[in-house]
Amino acid sequence: MLSILSFIAFTAFVGIYSWYKLRNDQLDSREGYFLGGRSLTGVVIAGSMLLTNISTEHLIGMNGSSYKNGFVIISWEVTSALALVVAANYFIPTFIKMRLTTIPQYLEERYDGTTRTLVALFLLVSFVVTLLPIVLYTGAINLESIFSISERLDVSKSAGLWITVICIGLVGSAYAIFGGLKAVAHSDTVNGVGLFIGGLMIPIIALWDIGHGNIIAGLSRVYQNSPEKFNVIGAADSVLPFGTLFTGLVINQLYFWGMNQTIIQRAFGAKSLAEAQKGLLYTGVLKILIPIIIVLPGVIGYYYFGDALYQQQDMIYPELIKKLLPAGLVGFFAAVVMGAVLSTFNSVLNSTATIFSEGIYKRLISRQATDKQMVNAGKFVSVILAILAILAAPMVAGAPEGLYQLLQQLNGIFFIPIASIMLAGLFIPWVTARAAKIALLFGLSFYIFCTFIFDVNIHFVHIWGIEFVLNIAIMLAISRFYKDSVSVLKKPIIQYQQVPWKYTRSMSAVLVVIILLIYWWLGAG
Repeated sequence: MLSILSFIAFTAFVGIYSWYKLRNDQLDSREGYFLGGRSLTGVVIAGSMLLTNISTEHLIGMNGSSYKNGFVIISWEVTSALALVVAANYFIPTFIKMRLTTIPQYLEERYDGTTRTLVALFLLVSFVVTLLPIVLYTGAINLESIFSISERLDVSKSAGLWITVICIGLVGSAYAIFGGLKAVAHSDTVNGVGLFIGGLMIPIIALWDIGHGNIIAGLSRVYQNSPEKFNVIGAADSVLPFGTLFTGLVINQLYFWGMNQTIIQRAFGAKSLAEAQKGLLYTGVLKILIPIIIVLPGVIGYYYFGDALYQQQDMIYPELIKKLLPAGLVGFFAAVVMGAVLSTFNSVLNSTATIFSEGIYKRLISRQATDKQMVNAGKFVSVILAILAILAAPMVAGAPEGLYQLLQQLNGIFFIPIASIMLAGLFIPWVTARAAKIALLFGLSFYIFCTFIFDVNIHFVHIWGIEFVLNIAIMLAISRFYKDSVSVLKKPIIQYQQVPWKYTRSMSAVLVVIILLIYWWLGAG
């Protein structure tokens, strides 16, 4: 009962706080609903970016993967900071000066309307097929394990998971549909504080227990139990080989942190370029620290459970929670987990509403639509996608390499083709619209065939790198030989001058040095 009460208390606090922050806001305008009135500060942006990214697919999926594979998977997190440095210095200044609302909007101005529509449709499909179902399912696993919902309701475990998925989906939809980006961002900030507090409790309590009151001694014992799991340099046959950092991983990270609508929309909502850059770089700091919460507990789990859960790696984190936390803290932590799920879920729905309203409804369905009609259209499509995600959630169960690895494999279907045309658009001015569309479709088909249809025996992250190179080569060749398809920007790129944050370069340099030190410190030998 105590755990349930603490769960309800924290969840209610987040809801009331978000309502209080929005009580006087105008939410029926495009900028008010989709971009929080362009009023977000660096701290709010960073908190929202982190919580949009970190959800139960990380708490459960990454800890499950580190339990099995060790610290090698830290590359997913540490290289994110490097991508955020690039985004803060090179991508966001261009996007902010263009006053963008969506990434597909940039593609229309750089290429043409068809390219924008294709990418908008790709993104809508990707949300339903990849991220939303996995977020809902991992959240349901955690809450079912903590509260034994199926036992309390006297139903089967599968039925308990279904019920939990539906409840999470309904609550998350309410945040996104009725509150817009600002509600999402403020609730994310509170949940972000809760995530750090609750997330840190697991390794701290565990190491205190293992070290008999001495955290350093506890960490030493965990290391001595399995020193190989602390190595960050992945072998060629590992779940994430070190070579992938220099092929597809860097492209994926640049896309996710600098061009992914769900993430970068927070920076679009900044009150200034300086606040946007602060938000990105603060997020970089948090991404370097976050492995303490989403990687280290999995290795600690190996100390406690050994190989016992190797066939059920995604259960390691819920088992640690039940083992380590007293009843009152279990409820609080469950609320933190719920907040992480809701954060990612409602953030994706808000981005979906923005992409659909700006890129499809306004352009293809109702060109004379008012702001209010666009907001309502966005809310409607959010409801439809939420329902589809709820129905798809149980289908992701039983991923052989774990749910986090499955998420990354599925993301590659859409991320790399979009990244290739975005990077070409930003850095190669003579790449044409025709070339971009052909590369977009080729990249998607190439990856599906090489990853899901034919067994090419190449790590999927390396396939990302190969696909990216082929896409660029195709765009260069087509742009060279078909001069008739030269695209012209409809508007000048720079529309609004903005003053950058004066510490952008120095803070970026510090983050890069820290990343290099991590690999030097935890590398083999």
